[in-house]
Amino acid sequence: MTSTSSRAAVYGAFAANGVMYAALVSRVPALGTELSLSTAQLGLLLLWLSAGAVSGLPAAGLLVQRLGGNRGVTVGISLAATGLSLLAIGLGTASWPVTAAALFFTGLGMGLWEVSMNVVGSRMAQLVGSDNLLPRLHATLSLGTVVGALIGALLAGMSVSLPSQNLGTVALLVLMAFLLGRVAQGTDTRDTGGTTRAPGGVLLDSWRERRTLLIGICVLGFAFTEGTANEWIAYVLVDGYGAAEHTGALAFAAFVAAMTAGRLTGGALVSRFGRAGVLRVSAGLALCGVLVVAFGDAVAWALLGALLWGLGAAMGFPVGIAAAADDPARAAARVSVTSSLGYAAFLGGPPLLGLLGGLHGIQQAILVVCAALLPAFLAAGSTRQTTAVGDGENPVEPRQEGG
Repeated sequence: MTSTSSRAAVYGAFAANGVMYAALVSRVPALGTELSLSTAQLGLLLLWLSAGAVSGLPAAGLLVQRLGGNRGVTVGISLAATGLSLLAIGLGTASWPVTAAALFFTGLGMGLWEVSMNVVGSRMAQLVGSDNLLPRLHATLSLGTVVGALIGALLAGMSVSLPSQNLGTVALLVLMAFLLGRVAQGTDTRDTGGTTRAPGGVLLDSWRERRTLLIGICVLGFAFTEGTANEWIAYVLVDGYGAAEHTGALAFAAFVAAMTAGRLTGGALVSRFGRAGVLRVSAGLALCGVLVVAFGDAVAWALLGALLWGLGAAMGFPVGIAAAADDPARAAARVSVTSSLGYAAFLGGPPLLGLLGGLHGIQQAILVVCAALLPAFLAAGSTRQTTAVGDGENPVEPRQEGG
């Protein structure tokens, strides 16, 4: 069993991740202003953040296998804090190279943090025997994102400089790392059981496992769906519907609220109907939401579409992570594979939408989300509960759950 303090620390890790990321990206305009960058130069600079995050995802599997999930989270938080401290220096000296390196280290820490906290969360869910825990942890992440965005907006309104904000965030992260190291015990997630292979070999094996890759494809589709809405749904309202900027923000709020509600209640649905059934219905809801937003001709329709889109996107990532972690002995490697595919789509999908939107209009470009949801729907069956999935070289067919 896990203690209340351990569970609170894991919730804190998810919330702090959302707060840190949203507080940073909400100040992107300030980042460009501090360095006097054009839009194109700013976009190039932000690629360093994405490059660091994607680099950290596969490395996290090895780190968690060797050190355990709790230490993996602590290392990730520490790297992110180092990156933000370096970012304050880069902005203070108006140095593009230092800022780029800072964003890379921040992204690297985020990638390690994301995988590690998902491994810890999935392990804790197994220990307490709860289908609700991982979706609720991701709901906490969503709430943290909202809080972080509000903090960024508030500090921007108060004319607080981005370097000062970053140093305040660093203080929060140092406190979070300290608390996690003190109280998050009893959820060791090192991959020591069931295999004598080196951690690198286990990770490579996981990339060749049919079930793990299918789960990753399912998560990829849902992550693309979520990331697209995060980046573009407000813009669709403004550019496609001709709505005011605050109405676009309202559509984004409707999406996030629906997704958070879906994650808070989705665990009970998974317990009753099974993972595959919930994900297939979720894909259908998201598809309906995207179509309503793409073809609607009134703001009311767009807001309804945003709600459906958020409900549909809610459960893909947490259910996929839980499925990848069914075998505790190989959870770190398999969650690393699944997260890598999911976050690659989450980070890489929105720029693709921007290119398509420039050619065909953003309201029509979001239809590409429908193409991502199809493989997610088809691969949903791979998430069914398993009792054993082999040693990586000789995977065993999973026992299928109800639903």
